[in-house]
Amino acid sequence: MASITQKQKLTWLITGCSSGLGLSLVRTVQANGHKVIATSRDPSRTPDLVKEVESKGGRWLTLDVNHPSSGEVIDGLEKSGERIDVLVNNAGYSIHAPVETTAEDEVRAQMETMYFGPLRLIRAVLPYQRQRKFGVIVNCSSGAALEGRGSMGAYAVQWIFSYDMLPQDPSADSRVLAKEVAPFNIRVITVLLGSFNTNMPNAYVLGKNPFPEAYKSTEAGQFLDILHSGNIVPRGDKDKAMKALYQLIVGEGFGAGKEKETFLPLGIEMIGRITKTQDYLAHAKEVFGQITESVSQ
Repeated sequence: MASITQKQKLTWLITGCSSGLGLSLVRTVQANGHKVIATSRDPSRTPDLVKEVESKGGRWLTLDVNHPSSGEVIDGLEKSGERIDVLVNNAGYSIHAPVETTAEDEVRAQMETMYFGPLRLIRAVLPYQRQRKFGVIVNCSSGAALEGRGSMGAYAVQWIFSYDMLPQDPSADSRVLAKEVAPFNIRVITVLLGSFNTNMPNAYVLGKNPFPEAYKSTEAGQFLDILHSGNIVPRGDKDKAMKALYQLIVGEGFGAGKEKETFLPLGIEMIGRITKTQDYLAHAKEVFGQITESVSQ
């Protein structure tokens, strides 16, 4: 299962590298001697970062994952002799509004970035990795997949949809994709993330429709008040998290001997969220288990 020797230097393509977790992972990977192809929608906005990465032998490319032809970036790299050993789907953003008032175009835009974007890149890289019989695909997910807060309807719903369908989340489709490509020595890892010291709390997008007065005293309204106040205190260290992810991918440090693991929860909040999810499913089994079995033929 995509076993990597410590001397093996890989080429990584990482999306969403202009800040936060993506930038931290870029620096971690380069510090360990691997080649990085960093991407962002507008590299001209971060010239110092581009210079930093390229001065260390990396590349920085323009990539808008929302564009229907975004997968062509991988085709161009591969055809020029640049093999992509590790693809990390990290780019993303969060929109906040009650489900009732969330506009359809806002949900579609969220899905383009968080679902179809990764799908395009995965579909583009798989033929090359399959032919080489080696590769790693990493999909960075959110704790919203387990427990979305009020006002996170579009964000959480897209994670839950991905949870059941495609590669973005910790359940069915990541497992399906992992099963499909395992025979070709390709590993799929889903990372479920809590809150980290990135700009994410300040980079949220509000829904364009007015926020109904009735919701202001609910969880949705209270959470928006917290966002507006700027009092959200991230509980995770992004550099520690990306070091952990790096070690799991390459099989070093704590990741040694864990080459078959495909799901990595990161952040102290994830323990509680996983426990709540377990309790939620256990409760459904206890309450409905008998009727669940009784409808069999």
